Amino acid sequence: MTAELADAEMLVVLRGACSRVGFDAADAELLRLGENAIYKLPGDIVVRISRPGQQAAAHREVQVARWLEASGVEAVQTVPEAEQPVEIDGRSVTFWRELPPHENGTPVQVATALRKLHGLRPPANFTLGEVAPFVRLQERIEAASTLTADDRRWMLEHLAELRQRWDDLPKGLPWCVIHGDAWVGNVVSTDDGQVILLDLERTSIGPPEWDLVHTAIKWKSFGWISEKQYDEFCDVYEYDVTDWQGFELLRDIREFRMTTMAAQSATTNPADREQAVHRLACIRGEQGPRPWGGWKALD
Repeated sequence: MTAELADAEMLVVLRGACSRVGFDAADAELLRLGENAIYKLPGDIVVRISRPGQQAAAHREVQVARWLEASGVEAVQTVPEAEQPVEIDGRSVTFWRELPPHENGTPVQVATALRKLHGLRPPANFTLGEVAPFVRLQERIEAASTLTADDRRWMLEHLAELRQRWDDLPKGLPWCVIHGDAWVGNVVSTDDGQVILLDLERTSIGPPEWDLVHTAIKWKSFGWISEKQYDEFCDVYEYDVTDWQGFELLRDIREFRMTTMAAQSATTNPADREQAVHRLACIRGEQGPRPWGGWKALD
């Protein structure tokens, strides 16, 4: 499906959902069209449309946001006027308060936010569920039409290997509430100094190292941050995940997830094909040792 067709399809869903809750979708602005479609409405409202079949996940994300707000954790907030999620044509639609001007958080800000989140007791009125490190990876691989047969075979075999290694994950820090996708784009800093958690879809119970490895690979795998910045991150969190026996496994899973995301995106966005090829070459050992150059944000 082309981006134009996808946008047209999402607009139908958007208008149906807005009609249900009494919002006007006439001047909606498309912000992002990826795994989820994101639109902005007048009145500082952001609408998120899920991929099909995510009703339970969307419902839980709304619950998580409301629980974090009640717990005093700064995170993206739902629009209280809307009864949500709204289900339209198999897709879940949720409504959120638009954030004030912001930028990606620094490693120190990420560490501070994660310490606070990891210290929470799990909610009493609903179940978070356990972390799912391999969710949607096989579907992404099978749907990535730009992959060669050899690349697809290798990725499926590598996925099976990672699953087997996960079963033998070494003991680390006690499992706790985790964000689940704690890269700096999901931990942002506003102009007035707030540090806010976004994209709560993967919030769950799991090893805190799963959140920490995001920042570790920015230094170790890609050189996106300096050693000094990483040391500051570890000082604030008071733990260095790279010293843990399970670090290499979580690193490999994270790199693999990023590669499957690029392969999926390249199917509909030709601008991402070069990035998908490069990422796969790196994790296949064809680009030398880490840190690898050339890993860039997807278009």
